[in-house]
Amino acid sequence: MTTGAQKTEPLIAIMEAQPVIPVLKIARVEDAVPLARALVAGGLNAIEITLRTPAALDAVRAVAAEVPEAVVGAGTILDAAQFAAAEEAGARFIVSPGFTPALARAAATSRTPLLPGAITPGEIMAAAEAGYSILKFFPAGQAGGAPFLKALASPFAGVRFCPTGGIDAQNAPAYLALENVACVGGSWVAPDALVAAGNWDEIARLSTEAAALRRG
Repeated sequence: MTTGAQKTEPLIAIMEAQPVIPVLKIARVEDAVPLARALVAGGLNAIEITLRTPAALDAVRAVAAEVPEAVVGAGTILDAAQFAAAEEAGARFIVSPGFTPALARAAATSRTPLLPGAITPGEIMAAAEAGYSILKFFPAGQAGGAPFLKALASPFAGVRFCPTGGIDAQNAPAYLALENVACVGGSWVAPDALVAAGNWDEIARLSTEAAALRRG
């Protein structure tokens, strides 16, 4: 049974299935399927394709159609129109850097769970008031990093985060050790240079390492 405005249960199932959600900026649609297959081979089934390129929606559509093992999400969703377009393309979860009334309305009428962004105490309180208990924390590195998230754990005991931005293989364990972190988002598992070169084996290796990271 889905809980709350956020559809918490399906979202937390995605967030807790793996320690790292790959955050992807795909420039060429033809890279989407082999990239998703490499990530899945390494143990990272849930992936976020950001709407930062003209190819993004077609990449979501291709992965949804051709890589059934992948749980493809769409990120950098800024408004209700993008929410609808991503959902139509096959996104199974939606990620936004922030949270607005329009996005909340779009999510309320959709079966697709939304992971909205919040950084400040006021933003977190507003999201919690709207029924959201799992939030994106972006840009994590620039917003205070793991120490800031640790400080939020006590006043916001019922809220968990997926920090993204400035996270890599070296500092990811510090975030994952926190009790209020469900997972982290990162692009280091699929560097632009490896994607451009079609080096799927190396991306699969990086994914395997990321999938083996331990939560606290």
